[in-house]
Amino acid sequence: MSEFWRDRSVFVTGCTGLLGSWLVAELVRRGARVTGLIRDWVPKSRLYTEEWDQQINIVRGCVQDLPTLKRAINEYEVDTVFHLAAQSIVGVGNREPLDTFETNIKGTWNLLEACRQIGGVSRVVVASSDKAYGDQLVLPYDEKTPLQGEHPYDVSKSCADLICRTYYVSYGVPVCITRCGNFYGGGDLNFNRIVPDTIRSTLRDKQVVLRSDGSYIRDYFYVKDGVLAYLHLAEQMDRREIWGEAFNFSNELQIPVLEMVRKILELMNKTHLEPIILNQAKNEIKHQYLSAEKARTLLDWKPQYSIEEGLSEAIQWYDKFLNVDNSQTSTLLKHG
Repeated sequence: MSEFWRDRSVFVTGCTGLLGSWLVAELVRRGARVTGLIRDWVPKSRLYTEEWDQQINIVRGCVQDLPTLKRAINEYEVDTVFHLAAQSIVGVGNREPLDTFETNIKGTWNLLEACRQIGGVSRVVVASSDKAYGDQLVLPYDEKTPLQGEHPYDVSKSCADLICRTYYVSYGVPVCITRCGNFYGGGDLNFNRIVPDTIRSTLRDKQVVLRSDGSYIRDYFYVKDGVLAYLHLAEQMDRREIWGEAFNFSNELQIPVLEMVRKILELMNKTHLEPIILNQAKNEIKHQYLSAEKARTLLDWKPQYSIEEGLSEAIQWYDKFLNVDNSQTSTLLKHG
C-alpha cells in the first residue's frame, strides 16, 4: 500500500454519509490524520456503528458557517480536503430549494474561501454529480458537456462546479471536481434510493415500489470504487496541470431502474417479487450516462468492481445490518 496518506492531515466534510463514511475508514487504514466535519448525529452511520469516529478528530458544525471551516483548516493544519457534504436527495431538493442552494452552493464557496484565506492546503477534491450536466440530447456526458442543470438539485451542482473553477482560475486554489453517477453500497441509509430500498424490501419479502415508470436510465457507481477514485485523484494532484479540472468516474454502463431492480432480485433469488410501478416521478432527468475516458487517459484510472460484485457486497451488508437492527428491536420489546 502507498505511503502517500501516512500522517497526512485530511479534512472530510459529509463524513457520516455513504461515501464519507467509507472514505474516512480507508484514510484511517492508510494512516492519515483525519478531521471530520459533522452537522447531525446519525447513530446508524457506519462512522459510528463501526467506530471510525473513535479514530478521527471531530469538528461540530455545518458548511454554511465559514468561521467553523476556517478554524478547522487552521487548527488541524489541513493539507488535503475532501468536500462531500451536500443535500443529495433530489426529492428533498425539489421540496426545499433554498436549503439545497445554501448547503450545496454556499457550502462550496465557503469551503473554498476558507482554503484560500488560511492557505497551506495542497489539494481540494469537491464532490459534484452527473446531475450537474442537466438533461442532454447527446450522450454520454463528457467533461466538455455544458453544465445546464434545471431542477434545484441539478442547478446546485452546476453552480458549485463553476465556483470551483473560478477559485482555481482566479485564486489558484488547488481544486479538482469529481462527477459520479448514483452511488450505492452498504451504509446508504437513504432508503428512498432505489438500491437500498429494493434490498430492504426484498429481505422483508415485500415488493419494492418505484416512483418512476422504471425506464429512467442511471449511472450506478459502487461506493468502494468511489473511495478509490477520490484517493487516486487526490494523489494525482501533485501534477499541477490537472488543477481546476473535472473528472467523470463511472463504470460506463447504461442501466434502467427496472433492470437494476431485477438484477438485485436475481442476486437475492427473489425474482417473483415484481416491483410495483407508480409512474409518479417529477423533476428528474430521464437518461444519464457518463464517459470516464478523461479519467482513464489522464489519471490512468479504472473501476475495480463489477455491478454484480458491488451489489452482492451491498446485499450482504444490508442483510447483516437489518438483522442486527431487528434483533435489537426485539430485545427492547421483550424488556420494555
